[in-house]
Amino acid sequence: MFCDQAEIKVKAGKGGDGLVGWRREKYCPYGGPDGGDGGGGGNVILRVNCNLNTLSDFRRAKLFKAEDGENGAGNNMHGKSAEDLILEVPEGTQVTSLVSKKNICDLTTDGQEFILARGGRGGFGNAHFTSSTRQAPDFAELGEPGEELEVRLDLKLVAQVGIIGFPSVGKSTLISRISNAKPKIADYPFTTLIPNLGMVKVGSKDFVVADVPGLIEGASEGKGLGHEFLRHVERTLILIHMLDPLRDDIVKDFEVINNELKKFDSSLVRKPQIIVINKIDALDQELQEMLVKDFKKRMHTRKKVFVISAVSGKGLDELLYEIKNRLEDYESKAKPIKQDVPKDKIFRPHLKDMDQRFFIDKKRRKFTVHGKRLEQIAVMTDMSNPSAMDRLRDVMKKKGVFKELSRMGAKDGDKIEIGPVVISYDQILFR
Repeated sequence: MFCDQAEIKVKAGKGGDGLVGWRREKYCPYGGPDGGDGGGGGNVILRVNCNLNTLSDFRRAKLFKAEDGENGAGNNMHGKSAEDLILEVPEGTQVTSLVSKKNICDLTTDGQEFILARGGRGGFGNAHFTSSTRQAPDFAELGEPGEELEVRLDLKLVAQVGIIGFPSVGKSTLISRISNAKPKIADYPFTTLIPNLGMVKVGSKDFVVADVPGLIEGASEGKGLGHEFLRHVERTLILIHMLDPLRDDIVKDFEVINNELKKFDSSLVRKPQIIVINKIDALDQELQEMLVKDFKKRMHTRKKVFVISAVSGKGLDELLYEIKNRLEDYESKAKPIKQDVPKDKIFRPHLKDMDQRFFIDKKRRKFTVHGKRLEQIAVMTDMSNPSAMDRLRDVMKKKGVFKELSRMGAKDGDKIEIGPVVISYDQILFR
């Protein structure tokens, strides 16, 4: 089943907890801490697979969760990091946050990967916190929760050329004649229920053509099938606008379709269009010439109008070479897009690279501390362990959080919120 939209929830794996452990050996009564670190949680990664052409795998399953990292163990043994969860999507998949409505990524190249949700960092075991002043730390970090978000996947077919027009004008017949596509063809409206893609080769030039089914007046507002598939022409470079001379008024048809493109997205109507009148085998030469002349006069244009028969193949060679020349001209003028692609895949940022800045919001007697590193430390602190709380307090003092809270007028009993952690000011300050 063709599916070009899906809403899913992804959850990266939680990092494993660090261990509070002590070395226990014969003849070593005062063995030091040996609690190992927890393993990292798995990422949720989107990977483009050119062999896919639908989002049907996401139609029923709505939650995709990566595995959690293993907890640390004694004898300084670190927990195993979880495997990443790979979700394969077709070329042309666009990902949008359902909360912020912002575009997250656009996946258009086979093999392209994007880390959609990062796994949580594994917590440090107590062996990590030994120092000259803290020789026997009796606390460890909890594993960091993995990122969690709800997104919408939109499939926008990757094709250089799009074929538009009213139902039954011959779009499917054309794509079947010029490419390897085998769409369903019949003599009734809305035969084509899904967009079709076909690879076309003209000389040494290859390009992909897509047809958009079901465009009628009101398509941008949900009539017919076109509103479901108009998004598939957004990536195209050129549009082939097909007209049927057996309909009542091809000029009106041309204007109606362009009006629907403009209503859906004003940029679509500005795309270069090649005007094609199909089914000329039903007209004699004189009628063909009169039809083209009348169309140009009423549209006030001098652009070439191609007349073809998708059934017999008449006029197709000229049309294909026009498309080829237009694409090559576009590519010669297009500016190359410089992309900074990292040589090595970075799975998780190192702590020292994390943003250490913070700021505080005040709302009545509640102070919210914002800061990536501070929020991470807070969520990984075991609040039931006094020593772990002491470490959180030391970090906040070192970074100047208490100084800023005092400046902003924080008092005993005020609530301090750091990420998901809420604690009273006097509890964290004087513990």
